[in-house]
Formats: sequence, structure tokens, C-alpha cells
Amino acid sequence: MSAPVTMLTRAEAYLAERRQLGFALDRSGSLTLAFARFTDASGHEGPLTSFAVLRWAKEQALNAYPFTWAQRVNVLRPFARHLADMEPETTFPNGAPFGRAKRRIAPHIFTSDEVKAIIAAARAVPPVFGAGPATLPSLLGLLAATGLRISEALRLRCGDLGEDVTIVRVRHSKFDRTRIVPLHPTTTAALRRYMRKRARLGPADHSAALFLDERSGEALGYGAVRRAWLRLTEDLGIEPRGGHRFVRIHDLRHTFICRRLMLWQAEGTDVGNAMLALATYVGHVNLGDTYWYMQAVPELMALAGHRFEALASHLGEAHHD
Repeated sequence: MSAPVTMLTRAEAYLAERRQLGFALDRSGSLTLAFARFTDASGHEGPLTSFAVLRWAKEQALNAYPFTWAQRVNVLRPFARHLADMEPETTFPNGAPFGRAKRRIAPHIFTSDEVKAIIAAARAVPPVFGAGPATLPSLLGLLAATGLRISEALRLRCGDLGEDVTIVRVRHSKFDRTRIVPLHPTTTAALRRYMRKRARLGPADHSAALFLDERSGEALGYGAVRRAWLRLTEDLGIEPRGGHRFVRIHDLRHTFICRRLMLWQAEGTDVGNAMLALATYVGHVNLGDTYWYMQAVPELMALAGHRFEALASHLGEAHHD
């Protein structure tokens, strides 16, 4: 007797097929499985329905914004298309019942004083968080100085540091790309100091995780970093200036990119020519992701406006002459 076909068995078969084709499906895969388990637990039987999708999207994220519900619906679209090929009775919500699923909110751009205060506070975070006073300042300092994604930093191995610690090899990043990130001398010095402290936490062989949990000696996890981050940013009273409810670790990456663009703007650098280098450094696959900052961050818009006014004034004077 064959096992009953449930939404979970459908989801598992779909994800296995997609992964055999080379799709990672980390977040979307976990959400698809969460939907399937929720639907089965609610007593749903038969093909996928619009009602089941909308119910899961909203009931499992009641305190979220409609944008989050829209994202959850959108994650299930490929799964629904897959099911519809085998089960014509499959239905899926038409249009955008919760509004747009894609948007980019202006990020929080840290001031230099805020970054210094965060790293100083990280030196006093109790080791109970795992991301303690030995590891956290070095990790956050690296993020602030290079614009690495937190996921990239946590995946670093000791062997990813160059022999003289002047570069970092970021392996298997977004879209499985690898890049080399040169380090500023101050960052090199900070990482060398960290490696001396790290020697007390665990082995530092080529394949060992660079950042370690100070309680277990295992690879540092995102959960421990996030708990420590929320504690220290709350204690410092930093309020988000973007559209988010709290300042995020990812805002260190936004800040790095924006500060570099602001410096170029202030120096009169041809930003258009420099954009490709910046996009490569931070691991943007689409150059448009780098240009997005020019219109999303008020400080950059203001600098661009001043430069345009100066150029227009210069051209006007030249025409008058």
C-alpha cells in the first residue's frame, strides 16, 4: 500500500528535483516545507488552494507587515506552478493580494561615532552570548571595514586569510561566487590581534572556522551574533534612520558602500568609472544593486545634487563668457 500523498511529500519531491538541477533553495526551501507542514497540520487534503496559501502567509506571521505576507506568498509561486503541471485543480492567489513582494527600504547608515561605539561596546559583551569580547569586536570590525555580508564572514575559514593577512578569500558567496577582498592595514592589524586571542579558543588549522563561539569553541553561529548585536545596539540607544524597525547587522555593509560613494562624490571622483570596482569588491552580481544606493540614501542624493549644481553653474558661466 503506497503512502498517502500529503503537501509535505509534494514539497519534498519538488525540492529534491530542483536541487538536483543545481538550485540551493535555502530560505525558499525552508519556507516551502514550513507551508507544507502547516497545511497538513490544518487538515488540508487534495491539491494546493489559494485559501491555504493566504492563510499560511498571514497566520504564521501575524505581527509582520503586509510586505512580509506578500513575500511569503511569492516564495510559493514556483512550487504552485510545479504542482499545477501535475494537478490541474491547483489554485493560487491572483495578482498581489498583500501588495508588492519586492521592495528596498532605505538602510540605516551609521555615523563614524556609532560604528566606534558599537565596536567599543562589543569588547564588553559577556561571553554568555557566544559572540563575546574576543570574537565580536573583530567580526563587526571586519564587516564595517570591508562590507562583507554577515553570512560570508561566518563562513570564513582560517585558511581564507592570506599568509600576511592582507586579503580575505570569500568563497561560495551569493550565486556560489568567490572573490578576493584586499584589507586596509588597520583591518589587517586587528585580525592579527584576533588570531592571537583565537589561539586560546580552538585549533587554527586551514579548514577551521575563523570566528568561534566563545562558549563551545565551535563555529560561531548567526543566532549568537544577532543576540549580542541586538543587546549592544539597544544599550547604545541607536534608533534606525531607515525604514526598518531596528538597526540590522547588514546595515554595516550598507554603511561601507555608502561611505565609499560619499567619499568619491566629495573628492570629485568619476563615480561611474569606480562603480564596477566597488561592485566587484562587495560581491554585487548586478551593477544596478550598487547604483541603487545613489537614489536610496539621502546623503548621496544631496552630494549628487550639489555636484550637479556646481557643474550646471560652471557650464552657465562658460556659456555666458
